[in-house]
Amino acid sequence: MILPELSWQFLYGRLAWVLVLAAMVACIWPPAWRMPRRMLAAIVAASGLLAALPGEASSAWHLGLAFQYPSGLLLGLAVAGLLRRWQGGAAADQPLLPVRAAALLACLGALLYLDAFGLLSHGYYYAGFGPRAAPLAALLLAAAGAFAIATGRARAQGAALLGACALFSLARLPSGNLWDAVLDPLLWAWALLTLLVAAVRRLRRAPLGRTRPGAPVPAPEPALQAAGAESFSPIKE
Repeated sequence: MILPELSWQFLYGRLAWVLVLAAMVACIWPPAWRMPRRMLAAIVAASGLLAALPGEASSAWHLGLAFQYPSGLLLGLAVAGLLRRWQGGAAADQPLLPVRAAALLACLGALLYLDAFGLLSHGYYYAGFGPRAAPLAALLLAAAGAFAIATGRARAQGAALLGACALFSLARLPSGNLWDAVLDPLLWAWALLTLLVAAVRRLRRAPLGRTRPGAPVPAPEPALQAAGAESFSPIKE
């Protein structure tokens, strides 16, 4: 088990929370409106000043107390979101966390947290410190990120994943555990919220009582057929 340098870990935590906090504030801006670059720069600068305050006055201290260190994947997604806001255009309206990726992160987080709390006790989380399995998994994840960038389907997400694997491989950031490099409580909550919003939208698009495509149409009852035949019969008494 190789842990990161404490000074590098402290510096990473401060800088990462600056960018993550700035991205969280910037996402409040309506997507249909283009954010001025001066306002975005002011948000990043204000986040940096809040994080640079000493002791408990620092925003990074409170965020770290609640969520520990942000994962490299969350940091990469935050940087991608800020870059999209800076460039503007239609790319700023696209979701940074697709539903499939959110489902994968939600399942992975549930498995790891249940194991870390002792409800499963299979050592999945602590395997992230392993000398063989963790580097191999990091290599596979980096290859997946590189493939996403090469195909052009999810370049921002692939670059974020590749950056997270590079941080873990080169500096063991943020904690020396591979799973902490790709997942953290805030990112897991984001994934769960994405799934919840997607489920609500799907329910709204499927109103009650609508016939499913390809479903057989129920035949009318014999009594109704007889009544209909009598009412439309051309023979009158």
